[in-house]
Amino acid sequence: MKLLIAETTREERERIVAESLSCGDTCSNCGGCSQSMIDMYQPYIDGRMELSECNRAYRARYVSGNGRKADEDDSSYSCPM
Repeated sequence: MKLLIAETTREERERIVAESLSCGDTCSNCGGCSQSMIDMYQPYIDGRMELSECNRAYRARYVSGNGRKADEDDSSYSCPM
């Protein structure tokens, strides 16, 4: 499967992100397809960042060892998986 920006159209990148975040018919409101997760991949859809760069930028926001974002308190944490 082609994933690089140079190898895909915007429409293909939108489909890749949508399919990757979708739980399908088994969704139990896990948050995996929430707007914040979609926003995380918007630079990829727009052709500005590769998927790996989006993932790296997202992971960099987390504090090592405690499983929550540096700018959040425990009450707002929600696992996207």
